[in-house]
Amino acid sequence: MSIRASVRALSRYHFTPRASTVKLDQNESPSDLPEALKAEAVTRLSASSWQRYPELHPQTLERAIARRHDWDPEGVVVANGSNVLLQALVIAAGIGQSVVTVTPTFPVYAMQAQLLGGDLVEVPLGPGFRLPGAELAAALRGRRGVAFVANPAAPTGNLHSREELAPLLAAIDDDWLLVLDEAYADFARSDHLDLVARQPQLVSVRTFSKAFGLAGVRVGYLLAHPEVAVEVRKALLPFSLSSLQAAVALTVLDHPAYVEGRVALAVRERDRLFQALTELPGVVPLPSATNFLLFRVERPDQVYAGLLERGVAIRRQDHLPGLDGYLRVTAGALDENDAFLRALREVLEPEVVGG
Repeated sequence: MSIRASVRALSRYHFTPRASTVKLDQNESPSDLPEALKAEAVTRLSASSWQRYPELHPQTLERAIARRHDWDPEGVVVANGSNVLLQALVIAAGIGQSVVTVTPTFPVYAMQAQLLGGDLVEVPLGPGFRLPGAELAAALRGRRGVAFVANPAAPTGNLHSREELAPLLAAIDDDWLLVLDEAYADFARSDHLDLVARQPQLVSVRTFSKAFGLAGVRVGYLLAHPEVAVEVRKALLPFSLSSLQAAVALTVLDHPAYVEGRVALAVRERDRLFQALTELPGVVPLPSATNFLLFRVERPDQVYAGLLERGVAIRRQDHLPGLDGYLRVTAGALDENDAFLRALREVLEPEVVGG
């Protein structure tokens, strides 16, 4: 077999769908795009010529995103999912060089480094899942390449402060790109675009999958200095975003109040879930700046299985380094969250519920 040994040795990205009536395991939006907005997107798509290629790079969408963030359109790069942009950044700055990140974190960073032949350096998160800024800065010395930091963090959900980031920011020079994966920034009401605007070596990566509720459409974008954007585009295949994807994304951008409403609901439900979990004996939730919560329990395998038996799917995280005992739940709709809490109480206190 001619497949490279490094590819054959790599574990595949794995997710097993579970049959459930309450799906809270992938950090998705709990509600679909309203029919009126779907119809608007279809009307926009119908106005395009389907026999023609879409824009070589989706410049119309890039300009709309630039307006949303008051950004130079030449510094916006759109692709069919933020994962594709993460891969493009490794291609552009990591192959034959280094990829530095933390652990635990979003696994795509490490997977792409290993797949594409970057020298992977992983630094454990500090106590309380704090960002190890000084240790990351030390990992950069004598190397060049790309570093990835998810902020808010995944899967832990915490927001790294400017103080935590400071040593890393000070260490970034022309030998490095620092990628701030801000997929959950809307839920945190915080981002680092002011830093990206000041430092050409910084990049912010965003997605339409979370706050916009378009995980099935697959659209992501990055915000960077134009000279960085030019190089990242070289790592993307031409015509990679379809007319359908562009039409849906443009439609949702036309309705900022709708997006803000989704975010506000997710934040309210996240905070309500957090409070409810703190009141359950044996459950330790972590504060979150995202649309999900990480929480620790005894016997996470049994709790996970018990929830699934009751039709509630969440995500195990106890296999990850430093996350023994932890499970993750997405903040869903009000009724979904209530169903999760009822099921969790039954699993934790069967003798009381059975009364």
